[in-house]
Amino acid sequence: MQGGIQAFFSHNNVIKSAVLRHLRVAPPAALSLMFARHESTHATRMEEHGFESTTISDILQDKGKTADGSWLWCTVDDTVYDAVKSMTQHNVGALVVVKPGTGEHKSIAGIITERDYLRKIIVQGRSSKSTKVGDIMTEENKLITVTPDTKVLKAMQLMTDNRIRHIPVITEGGMIGMVSIGDVVRAVVSEHRDELNRLNAFIQGGY
Repeated sequence: MQGGIQAFFSHNNVIKSAVLRHLRVAPPAALSLMFARHESTHATRMEEHGFESTTISDILQDKGKTADGSWLWCTVDDTVYDAVKSMTQHNVGALVVVKPGTGEHKSIAGIITERDYLRKIIVQGRSSKSTKVGDIMTEENKLITVTPDTKVLKAMQLMTDNRIRHIPVITEGGMIGMVSIGDVVRAVVSEHRDELNRLNAFIQGGY
């Protein structure tokens, strides 16, 4: 996955270079006319709608409030077996871990992932049915988080640099969801495709 992300950015740079080369081969007079016609409004529109402006909030809206993986949780007292079973049933790679208690607003204790299960249960030969989630989870104070306003490319960079595949989304009121590296990559690829279409329309005079 890490190599795929790097390849994506490399491919993006190649395409942009090709676009610039296309612009440079046009006659200077034509370039001046084209940029005079489009510079004030269309360049602004391209920047506003480019994939650099996409945020985590956009991803959460696309996933929807009831989407599997947007807010699935277990407690610190659940067994690792039950947590992994829940991940399998919902086809996700991580669960938010909450502290025991009642009420609508639950206190976040950490996160448990497939990687935690492999490294701390399978490799160490421990029993998933007798080990509590709280014993192997990544604790709250060690979590890397984002906010709804975080740019998608920034989130991707955080996940790549820290070699993580899931990242909680936090506001002042608490956690509102979680996104995966798959969610982030899909959002970037989608916006990247749209931006290429806009660049092509810009060159063709479609704006």
